[in-house]
Amino acid sequence: MVAILLIDKVGRKPLLYVSTIGMTVCLFSLGFTLTVMGQGAVGIGLAIFFVCANVGFFSVGIGPVCWVVTSEIFPLRLRAQAAALGAVGNRVCSGVVAMSFLSVSNAITVGGTFLVFAAVSAVSVAFVYWLVPETKGKSLEEIEVLFESERGWRGGGKGEVEMGDAEHLVQNE
Repeated sequence: MVAILLIDKVGRKPLLYVSTIGMTVCLFSLGFTLTVMGQGAVGIGLAIFFVCANVGFFSVGIGPVCWVVTSEIFPLRLRAQAAALGAVGNRVCSGVVAMSFLSVSNAITVGGTFLVFAAVSAVSVAFVYWLVPETKGKSLEEIEVLFESERGWRGGGKGEVEMGDAEHLVQNE
């Protein structure tokens, strides 16, 4: 509910920053707590706190915002297929994490596993910074133009490939 109220007021990127940075701190703190404090009452209490905080940060940003951004960034002619592919990728990655957690935690400890998750989360902060555009207040057409101009992507009208699209593949001798 928080993300729904804030997404159009503050924008997608600020929510993603709060979410990914908060998750990184929580996952690192959880890994550190489980590694250093172990099974004591304080360690267990802190672990529960960091898990709950991580879920909260996820719910404010990356959880809902990734679905919004996914539905906005693809051109209209590919939007349905690309959104479906994004959903499949999301579910497959979630399944891989869930199914490998016990094996990884047995190999490097539970705390070590959360430290690895913290590292992946830190990479997501960099990903948001460099690769995710702010789409707040922009129409879908403006977003499509943004990708065409910033990334050098070319639209082929109704999806046709034009001769100019492949010219860079032919070597001039």
